Amino acid sequence: MGAWRISLATAGILLGAYGVFRLLTNVGFVELLVLAAWRVGAVVIHDGILSPAVVAVGWFLARRVPARGRRYLQGFLVVGGLMTVIAIPLVLRKDSQPESKAMLLQSYGGNLTMLLALAAALSLLLYAIQVARRTTPTAAR
Repeated sequence: MGAWRISLATAGILLGAYGVFRLLTNVGFVELLVLAAWRVGAVVIHDGILSPAVVAVGWFLARRVPARGRRYLQGFLVVGGLMTVIAIPLVLRKDSQPESKAMLLQSYGGNLTMLLALAAALSLLLYAIQVARRTTPTAAR
C-alpha cells in the first residue's frame, strides 16, 4: 500500500474513534439507544426494501427499454430518487413548526414536482440530442 492510502486510512480510523468517543461522552444513554435503533432501521430499509427495488427496476428496464434510451431513463430515476429521498422528510414535516422557522413554510411537494419535471425534461432533451446525432447522415456531420 502506498503512503497516501495509509495516511487516509489512519485519518479515517482516528476520526471514527473521535466520533465514537464524542458519542459516548456527550450523548445520553437513551439518545444512544435511539441512534442505534435508527441505524438498524436504516440498514433494514436499505437492504430489505431499497436494494431489492433497485435490482427489480434495473431488471425490468433491461428487458423492456431499448438500450439507446435506457441510460437516460436510469439517470433520471437515480436523480429523481435522490431528490425524493432528500425532500420526503421536508414534505412530511410541513406545517409542523411555528412560522418563525421559515424553512418549513416552503411548498416542498410543489418544489419536488418542479425539480422532477425539470430532471425528466433534461433527460428527454439529452435523449433527443443523442437520437438526432445518430440519425443525421455521416456526410452532414
